[in-house]
Amino acid sequence: MDDYPKDICAVTDSSTEGVPASQPPLDPDGTTQRSPEELVARAIAPVKREFLRPPPSSRTTQNNPASDANVKQPQANLVQEKKSKRQLKRERRQEQKSPLNLCPEIAKTGDVNACSYKDKCRFSHDIEAFMAQKPADLEGDCPFIKADAPCPYGLACRFAGTHKDNAPAATSNLLKKSSEVNGLSKDVQKLLWKNKMRFTKADVVVKSLGLAGPNWKVKKLVDKEEDEVGLDGSHAADKTDCKKVVDDSVDCSECPSTFPAAVNAEEACETDKLRPLKKAKLVVDEKSSDEGEGATVLEKDNEKNSAETEPADNVLAEPDRSPKISNLKDATVLEKYNEKKSAETEPADDVHAEPDKSLKIHPREKMLIDFREKLYLAPLTTVGNLPFRRVCKTLGADVTCGEMAMCTNLLQGQASEWALLRRHSSEDLFGVQICGAYPDTIARTVELIEKECTVDFIDINMGCPIDIVVDKGAGSFLLTKPLRMKGIIQAASGTVDKPITVKVRTGYFGGKNRIDSLIADIGSWGATALTIHGRSRQQHYSKLADWDYIYQCAQKAPCTLQVLGNGDIFSYLDWNNRKTDCPELSTCMIARGALIKPWLFTEIKEQRHWDISSQERLNILKEYVRFGLEHWGSDKKGVETTRHFLLEWLSYACRYIPVGLLDVIPQRLNWRPPSYYGRDDLETLMASDSAADWIRISEMLLGKVPDGFTFAPKHKSNAYDRAENG
Repeated sequence: MDDYPKDICAVTDSSTEGVPASQPPLDPDGTTQRSPEELVARAIAPVKREFLRPPPSSRTTQNNPASDANVKQPQANLVQEKKSKRQLKRERRQEQKSPLNLCPEIAKTGDVNACSYKDKCRFSHDIEAFMAQKPADLEGDCPFIKADAPCPYGLACRFAGTHKDNAPAATSNLLKKSSEVNGLSKDVQKLLWKNKMRFTKADVVVKSLGLAGPNWKVKKLVDKEEDEVGLDGSHAADKTDCKKVVDDSVDCSECPSTFPAAVNAEEACETDKLRPLKKAKLVVDEKSSDEGEGATVLEKDNEKNSAETEPADNVLAEPDRSPKISNLKDATVLEKYNEKKSAETEPADDVHAEPDKSLKIHPREKMLIDFREKLYLAPLTTVGNLPFRRVCKTLGADVTCGEMAMCTNLLQGQASEWALLRRHSSEDLFGVQICGAYPDTIARTVELIEKECTVDFIDINMGCPIDIVVDKGAGSFLLTKPLRMKGIIQAASGTVDKPITVKVRTGYFGGKNRIDSLIADIGSWGATALTIHGRSRQQHYSKLADWDYIYQCAQKAPCTLQVLGNGDIFSYLDWNNRKTDCPELSTCMIARGALIKPWLFTEIKEQRHWDISSQERLNILKEYVRFGLEHWGSDKKGVETTRHFLLEWLSYACRYIPVGLLDVIPQRLNWRPPSYYGRDDLETLMASDSAADWIRISEMLLGKVPDGFTFAPKHKSNAYDRAENG
């Protein structure tokens, strides 16, 4: 590929340099010429012949430093793999002590004495050495400069030259994420780390639904002589008092549940992580697949071996995670947290008493969300982060949903998983998506989310096809376990007042759909909306979505259950056709189409094909970078994090083909784009599928990459899969 001017204006001003004067008509594969109709039949984008270019001999750009770095990366990885964890930890410590890692408190104020840790601080306190090695400032203004408030990153900001010296320092901590909510507080994180968080509502609901199983009450006491402090701060007196707790409540923290080896909370948690799943061949029983009850041979086999390998669907195979207080200090922390939270959810007199069933909210009385005609941005792995959702909101999206979060990680207090739940103030209709394998795990997670987060609905993923999720019994594996699906939905809807929605696929195996036999029950179990991705788990993202089956399910759904379709929406015509063909559909969820062209929401609302220019696309990328710096920070780490996720997005965005270059419109999602020239150099650069060219675009917006920088997208570079969760 030709060298491109580094200056953005120079790139975008050349309107015809990208197209050679006399370009011979070539077939995309460089052989025989074909008509546009033949190309479409072969799933090849019918680009106009004057824009076609010979296919490159290699996907790697010759004599390109970024490409050379990518080639050398495997060798560097081999060297790094030989290092022990202790060595890597030592290197990280040394890196933190380098002058480039200035203490955040000192960077914020510019005062060497500002850090309270003094010599014990892990970071450097040498301001002069930091300023000598700090990279040059980036072009543009600091994203945190608002009115007279200072930047929270101070000297470490890559836009420090634009800071105002006379800004008051008192408000610096309030700026970074003042417009974001759903953060994880330290108090909650500590309780989750120590396994002392209480889930009274969830435990009561799980027990009332009969999902606790016979082992719930048949428990033996362990560590009788251990001096334990109860939840109320008092010591366990004798065996009689402990037995009363076991018999009359769901608080069995003194007992080892179904795992005898787990004699304390920490071991129980570890046992839960290693809970085995039954390994057997999944064969659908065609006779029972339409009934929606025991639909696979695996289920029948599990019923025979439930005591040794996996409990039945109505048995809670989860070690008890009720709080176990080992000292008065922890008890005091728990009491303060409970007082700080709502007294109505955990009464002081009888925390284990079952609620009055007459006061329980009926599913129809819950707050409902009307999804009809709303443009719904699907939860997208990696790329569907908060800055990307903000971009889609500015382009017309109505409903947004956070990336899929694993319930186990949330309950363990992992900060990286909780970051997936963050919400921006511009997201007026926002939900979070969770994924789990068992009713009690889901119930506790939704109770925790309702307490700590501000969301409009909670979506349960039962369609994720990724192996690591399916192997744990979550995601699309639940499609083979209808009884467990029932338990999960009932437990979640019975625990919280927020609307519970579910996302599924057509089935586990291709050609053996089963949602049509379950859809009537899903509404009665407590779900308010159901999203159906028109592919099976076995298909992943290959072939086209089966919209005829989605229509069939929507027509069978009860009036209380909203049905949303998902799959291959890539133009406003696709949207119109789906809505016209099946009026019973509430709306359509947009996933990979938004990754490739986020202005799809604008096209649907304005009912037109937007022949967007390269400069307009660049402006969208600029907005994303600004949102990313506000979210991840404007220091060195924040800039490189923004660059990483920008590159992940560009690995999808390069698949877009401008409308003016196509013989047949609109573009289809399954078309493979050939090598082509754009209408200007920037458009040609954006069409490249080379990681070196994506890096070049990032350098236009975020400056030069660090020495030794490499990038490989999480998904396969030239594959059309793994863009969404299910």
